[in-house]
Amino acid sequence: MIKRLNLFFILLLNLFGLAAEEPEEEFKKIPVGGQAVIEGVLMKGKNLWGLAVRKPSGEVFKESWPNSSRTKKFPYNLIFVRGVVVMCEMMAVGFKALSRSAEVALEETEEEMTFKDILFAIILAVVAVGGLFIALPLWLAGLVATEQIYINITEGILRAVIFIAYVAIIGMWSDIREVFKYHGAEHKTINAFESELEMTPENIMKCSRIHPRCGTSFLLIAVIVSIIIFSPVKTLIAGESFALQVLARIILIPLVIGISYEIIKLASNSGKLGLCLIAPFLTLQYLTTREPNIKQAEIALISLDTALEGELLK
Repeated sequence: MIKRLNLFFILLLNLFGLAAEEPEEEFKKIPVGGQAVIEGVLMKGKNLWGLAVRKPSGEVFKESWPNSSRTKKFPYNLIFVRGVVVMCEMMAVGFKALSRSAEVALEETEEEMTFKDILFAIILAVVAVGGLFIALPLWLAGLVATEQIYINITEGILRAVIFIAYVAIIGMWSDIREVFKYHGAEHKTINAFESELEMTPENIMKCSRIHPRCGTSFLLIAVIVSIIIFSPVKTLIAGESFALQVLARIILIPLVIGISYEIIKLASNSGKLGLCLIAPFLTLQYLTTREPNIKQAEIALISLDTALEGELLK
């Protein structure tokens, strides 16, 4: 039961764009990115996805599958469209990795998760996203503010506050803290790789657990973008039913994602200036990551090595 709840909470993070980061193709070496899963890490290399999960026995489970993306083909590579495509692809792969990691982590401790268990967790996470991060901020903003411009701003602020509170609360749960440690291990491993350090667990542990391409930064940028995008629509449908206003926001989510992705991409490719601009948005990673132990760093390294076809640990 505990592992099933963990899967739901991580799916919820994944749906809101915080569990994974998309690597930049312009990176000077090999573009890599990753995501924390239950008792493990998923990494993305040039040609493969690599998954490494710690079994209850202490052994390491490894799996890989081809990495392919539609964003290199028209019309999926168009500006504002590619961000939505990347998000959908990352969510699909994230669901696959999460369900696989749950199966491995459940070994010898609980019964195997069924397709119905996974489907239920996905549906519950989708409903929770709509309720917690769209409907609830909209409803509360109408209670707090009266003028339309202040309602729009208040709604965006409340959306961020609700999510931060959610992350902080679930982070108190010991099992979720372990997932956040793997998230930190994933960041440290990518930072070590991009700094061209010798790839050992010891060197990985010396690196920062904060990374500029993390989806956590995407959240706060998306909040600001949503205020700008939702404002004129909210003005147009002011006085309409609450359900219609919620539906309008859901329809506009792809546009918010597309614009936010382009902002992150531009900042990541703008060197130190870009990093300075998004620096305030990186602070939330102190909530979604924890300092890992060396065994968790080892799992992240194995995951990256698997994604890079065994090039790191020859």
